Amino acid sequence: MAKPQAYLSTRLTQSYWPAETSRQLLDWTLGRALHEAAAAVPDRLALVEGIDGDAGRRWTYAELQAQSTQVACALLERFQPGEHVAVWAPNAPEWLLLFYGCAMAGVVMVTVNPAYKARELHYVLERSGAAGLFVAQGYRGLDMPATAREVAQRLPGLRHIIPIGDVPALARQAAPRALPPVDPMDVCVIMFTSGTTGAQKGVMFHHKGIVNMAYFTQERAGLADGGVFVNPMPMFHIGSLGHAGVGAVMRRATHVLACEWSADLFMSLVQGEGGTYSLLVPTMIEALLAHPDRSKYRLGTLKNLASGAAVVEASLIRRTDAQLRCSIANIYGQTEMQGVVTAVFPDDSPQDQAETIGQPMPHVEVKIADTDTGAVLPIGQPGEICVRGYLTMVAYIGMPEETAKTLTADGWLRSGDLGTMDYRGFLRITGRIKDLIIRGGENIYPREIENLLREHPGVGDVAVVGVPHPHWGEQVGAVIVARSAAHPPDPAQLHAFCREQLASYKAPRLWYFMDAFPMTETGKLQKFALIDAIRSKALLPVAVF
Repeated sequence: MAKPQAYLSTRLTQSYWPAETSRQLLDWTLGRALHEAAAAVPDRLALVEGIDGDAGRRWTYAELQAQSTQVACALLERFQPGEHVAVWAPNAPEWLLLFYGCAMAGVVMVTVNPAYKARELHYVLERSGAAGLFVAQGYRGLDMPATAREVAQRLPGLRHIIPIGDVPALARQAAPRALPPVDPMDVCVIMFTSGTTGAQKGVMFHHKGIVNMAYFTQERAGLADGGVFVNPMPMFHIGSLGHAGVGAVMRRATHVLACEWSADLFMSLVQGEGGTYSLLVPTMIEALLAHPDRSKYRLGTLKNLASGAAVVEASLIRRTDAQLRCSIANIYGQTEMQGVVTAVFPDDSPQDQAETIGQPMPHVEVKIADTDTGAVLPIGQPGEICVRGYLTMVAYIGMPEETAKTLTADGWLRSGDLGTMDYRGFLRITGRIKDLIIRGGENIYPREIENLLREHPGVGDVAVVGVPHPHWGEQVGAVIVARSAAHPPDPAQLHAFCREQLASYKAPRLWYFMDAFPMTETGKLQKFALIDAIRSKALLPVAVF
């Protein structure tokens, strides 16, 4: 899309972006969104089961709406509007049928990571108060139905455990019925945070937030009306359920839902379905660029990518453009924001596309605030990124104290991320508040050191953390994943490299090496796991300076 005039002419005097309201904010439910798409393009392909070969099932928009309506009727034979129903399964089209079926029935969907074991499943089901659970047969060797039955013995409120593969049959067997009224501000999804900082919280979304966020994001990031969105992201995550599951519907696009992530399957689906667009985390993009057989696939239809679950480095954006002839829309958001709040435009300068997270979405206020007072900071001064608008979460379910820490009384959502804003409203991430290292009273931002170390040819990836120290309070530690495991960089050289270009107190004193970092299912680094390993001495330094 072309950038609206308001985004071109803005000249800020402080780090505050007022909501841009030239675009219409839709007062729709998810059911209304699907109905509008089916009415506009009933015969257009809406959903494709992305599996190896040509055997995947397919739905037109008319078929997707009709079957989702049948699912809603089946749900209402077992649950009341407002009850919570969980889905614990890897990617399958039944996720979308249940998602829109729940939305039409006024039932709240609870998403569950398929990699969870019994303890984690119990936590999510108990915290969310789920009355039902749709479950897959297995995932990575786990007998999921048996695990669900064992967990259910300690959850008296869990009335139904249903195989997710039975959803089409239940839909066919359901008697037609009148569907209940659903308000756009009703809660529609409870999605638990991915656990990058420890304990999970159940984020409550409403229809209006997901609908508008998905539309604005996919429009700006480059999903054309009628495009083909090849989606390998896990459906329990906002990047898949919201961006693809809703974004494709809002753009009348075809959603090709990959059953899993593999570079080969992704490229096969792009080639076979004529994929034009995708949302990929940086590790996925790196896998594509490094794939030895990439030239064997016809990927010329792929024109636009969005990325942002982790920091998207400028070098990756430039390499993707050079090697795939494909743009990357650098986006920023959180589960608590129901998705995305900033993104670059396709016609932004190469420098802005590579080095910023863009300008705010329509109808969203953004400020860079003093972490103690909440006051707006001067242009260019780092502080906490805070957002206010239609897309902030309703609350954390059952956690009023945590909700109050995140959502202020006047509606600002505190992100916990540190960033800066320039006079045009472009934002840059500078770190996480919880990642801040305080060494002898000096504030040290890990991202600055990480960015430098990634420039070293021997470093594949790096995480800088604070390590407890009796004198300094915290000491700077660097955890390195070598670019070549057979030839890791010399810690003394890395230390000297940092000393040459940073103030001496910022140079890491403790150096650790790992084969790979602990990551979430969606490619986010679990820094707390690194810190726990260091504190428990499960991970020891190879050098100390």
